[in-house]
Amino acid sequence: MKTTIALLAVSLMAVSAFAVEIGKPAPDFTATDITGKTVHLSDYKGKIVVLESYNSGCPFCRNQYQTGAMQDLQKELAAKGVVWLLVNSVNPANPDHRTDAQAQKEMAAENMDVTAWIDDSSGAVGHLYGMETTPHMFVVDKNGTLVYDGAIDDQPDPVHNPKTANNYVRDAVDDLISGTPIAVTQTKPYGCGVKYAD
Repeated sequence: MKTTIALLAVSLMAVSAFAVEIGKPAPDFTATDITGKTVHLSDYKGKIVVLESYNSGCPFCRNQYQTGAMQDLQKELAAKGVVWLLVNSVNPANPDHRTDAQAQKEMAAENMDVTAWIDDSSGAVGHLYGMETTPHMFVVDKNGTLVYDGAIDDQPDPVHNPKTANNYVRDAVDDLISGTPIAVTQTKPYGCGVKYAD
């Protein structure tokens, strides 16, 4: 019995470790944004898409936003035609959860330039992608292929100046646009653990 349980645990770990795979199609999803609009990843085929796992209560996310680095990157990439989907998987019982109304106020106050803020309080999108931390970043190319999975930058702490760090998301998008091979396709995400319900 113990052997069966151990094998099951290993199998579950393997599934979560390979929720998404570089070079394979990014999983499509159906979700709802904070305005009530239905969002499908497939709606954006033909465009580069960035997915950001987000929680404003996390000091790692706060550092990116308080310095203005994340908003600068959002604006820079939006000007290049990139779609940015912010995914908030904080469960409703957690104090960091945001209602749609709270999220709309926060989005305006933080001056975010995102295509949509997805209310993923069920954790469906987060689990589908294996989002581990806030932030945890993904880049999908115009064909719907996952080309980057990991950290926002190369400074895994909540106090650095993100504007001077090497930003993996910017690099991946710039490589895609220029048609050159992506230098870094996967890194270890850092930040706070995603506050899933389970």
